[in-house]
Amino acid sequence: MPEASQTIAPEQHPDLRRLVLLATGSTGADIERLVRDIRRKTRRERRPLTWSDLEQALLAGQMKLSDDVRWRTAIHEAGHAIAFCDMGIAEVMTVSIGIGGMGQVVSRQHHHLLQTQDWLMRSIACMLAGRTAELLAFGDTAAGAGGYDDSDLARATDHAVAAETRLGFSDHQPLLYRSAAGSINDLSLDRHLADRVNSRLMEAEGMARSLLENRRDALVTIATQLKDVGVMTGEEITRVLIASPGPPA
Repeated sequence: MPEASQTIAPEQHPDLRRLVLLATGSTGADIERLVRDIRRKTRRERRPLTWSDLEQALLAGQMKLSDDVRWRTAIHEAGHAIAFCDMGIAEVMTVSIGIGGMGQVVSRQHHHLLQTQDWLMRSIACMLAGRTAELLAFGDTAAGAGGYDDSDLARATDHAVAAETRLGFSDHQPLLYRSAAGSINDLSLDRHLADRVNSRLMEAEGMARSLLENRRDALVTIATQLKDVGVMTGEEITRVLIASPGPPA
């Protein structure tokens, strides 16, 4: 936030929630740098810092992405958002493309749901839905779905490993519990476990693909709006899904 020594002018400004949504996905350091830059600019211009300055800077930071990267990111995040809504796993709060180009879906998990095997598979499908949306839209995927321990692929794999080793959902030795500490590493040592985990991931990906193939119009509509404005609320996502129900089952 701006320092107390520089007051925000009481002008006609966008709702504070708009700024919060635009900043979704940005780190505290991102926002701190952005505010410092704006303050330097307004001091040179000898005028107070305004809400409009903040909004324009947040939008400018998002727009630095190339159109291709921005469109792919929008498709990826729209895929996640649609899956969360249609799978009934969580309530989508916001979907955004952050200052650094990283997309993000902020959701609230439905804690009343029983955590059955069906729930687990739907959860994994939601994690893979961004990558699956890219495949449907472009025929290939970017590396962003993987590459680090908190990535979509890492979390999906961890859930699938848990099903086979810790949660009692495996068809093979379901009562055998393996510690979470080494279960991911077991994939490189246990070919049969790796095959079972991969089968679960493929099944979940198929679930996501089937869902998104029926939601192509909504996927494009949501991604187009997200590309243009940088952030959408869960209510806006829901309205698009209601208006674009997809083909009958």
